[in-house]
Amino acid sequence: MKPSIEAISFNGIEALRLNGPRGASAIISKLGAQVLSWVPPDGKERLFLSDKAVFDGSVAMRGGVPVCFPQFAELGDLPKHGFVRTRAWSVCTERAGDDFALVTMEISSDDATLAIWPHAFHAELSLMLEADRIDMELCITNTGGTALSFTAALHSYLRVAQVEEAVLEGLKGLEYCDSLSDAGNALETRPELTVDREVDCVYFNAKRPQLLHSGKQTLAMQNQGFPDVVVWNPFVERCAELKDMPANGWRHMLCVEAAATRPIDLPAGEEWYGRQTLVVV
Repeated sequence: MKPSIEAISFNGIEALRLNGPRGASAIISKLGAQVLSWVPPDGKERLFLSDKAVFDGSVAMRGGVPVCFPQFAELGDLPKHGFVRTRAWSVCTERAGDDFALVTMEISSDDATLAIWPHAFHAELSLMLEADRIDMELCITNTGGTALSFTAALHSYLRVAQVEEAVLEGLKGLEYCDSLSDAGNALETRPELTVDREVDCVYFNAKRPQLLHSGKQTLAMQNQGFPDVVVWNPFVERCAELKDMPANGWRHMLCVEAAATRPIDLPAGEEWYGRQTLVVV
């Protein structure tokens, strides 16, 4: 079948399904422009979405790829991870060719956003689906008359068979900050990262791709524009505190996020973009 795009309802919210080459598919929600599913031609879901996720917009949906903007985590005075992930976005572009399907969502500042963050902006999130890869690109335009600064991330929840047996490569030699420790920044010496406890680390200036091995599956990740990589897993105790995660949810996910955790300054009229590419290898 030729690639196509169709409007669907996903757990009661408006979404678009991208039907790609060789049976690949992806789903992106109009709520938050959040990618909720990616299934390559092998038929195996590659994103984790909690079966306790809330879809009414009252809180962010747990899983998929939430868009964090204009604040990552609690690095500022705004709600955690900013405010665009719980707001309605509009469809800007839909295109399909012989070997791809592409959707772009958009959102702009309004009275509600200006009341809590006094900067005019326009944001676009593009999702391109090919046979064995997806590209997610966030573009921010400063539509105001003065400079603004922001932090941001594509908060990718990647599905793994068992996180204790998963292996993440590509971060050796990078400076990192462990958010769970007061020890200060350190240098990563491990060629392979494994998860045997709660993990919440920011790796700075990650220029090389990462490889995530889970069972017989391997996923490659490459970022552009986003300088940092965040690795997060709540493990047993923290997961139990999350109302929108099942008790064993931690076991089947690992967040490997494309992020800008240090403020990006954007002059009036200028634009910035960051991209994360996920490839089945």
